Amino acid sequence: MDDEHKAVREIVKKNYAKATSGCGCSCNCNQYSNDDIAKSIGYSEDEIKSVPEGNLGLGCGNPTALGEIKEGITVLDLGSGAGFDCFLASKKTGEKGKVIGVDMTPEMIRKARENAEKQGYENVEFRLGEIEKLPVEDDSVDIIISNCVINLSPEKQKVFKDSYRVLKYGGKMFISDIVLLKELSDDQKNDPDLIAGCVGGAVLKDVYIKMLDKAGFKVSIISEDKAISDRQYGGLPVSSLKLIAQK
Repeated sequence: MDDEHKAVREIVKKNYAKATSGCGCSCNCNQYSNDDIAKSIGYSEDEIKSVPEGNLGLGCGNPTALGEIKEGITVLDLGSGAGFDCFLASKKTGEKGKVIGVDMTPEMIRKARENAEKQGYENVEFRLGEIEKLPVEDDSVDIIISNCVINLSPEKQKVFKDSYRVLKYGGKMFISDIVLLKELSDDQKNDPDLIAGCVGGAVLKDVYIKMLDKAGFKVSIISEDKAISDRQYGGLPVSSLKLIAQK
């Protein structure tokens, strides 16, 4: 790992350590409550109320709502944070299924484990690790979900390659992520606040999809939320992309 990649990871880890008790990814999130943000990106009132401690208002979509999470399967969440999406997925997999959350921030892992214990989620496991090198066995996961996280990685191609490795044949990734509508300036790309805010490290939509293609996935775009730019990102040239990538 080169110095530039290390610097990006430290910016992200520092920001998300703070986010365990406050605001994180959205540039304008101080204007909205965590519940307001969750509702605006596709979570229902019932989903929010069911796991209130897990909702830190950090997402840009609801990957668990894209479907196909069934009873008895294994689900992996890339960048699981305080566990919000993991807990929602675990309700669908049931006791016979399993949900694994991976996050590189120790504070997030601690909070997620505390939330799981407090709420009695026994089919959810949280592992400390990087999404570029997942602490998960080959061909062991049915579905991967990820919510506004991959944009933070300085090595996105490695994320997709390793995701392909851990998925079973026919397995799918359900992704909500921030992509660029036009290139940023160098100053914007290097701005620590924009990096931690899910913008500075984002790439153009076509580049994002090409990286998934290169990793071996068949990609289908579900929807694109361009209004999130004004709603949460101060008018920056971004959109929230929802897609399915199948192995």
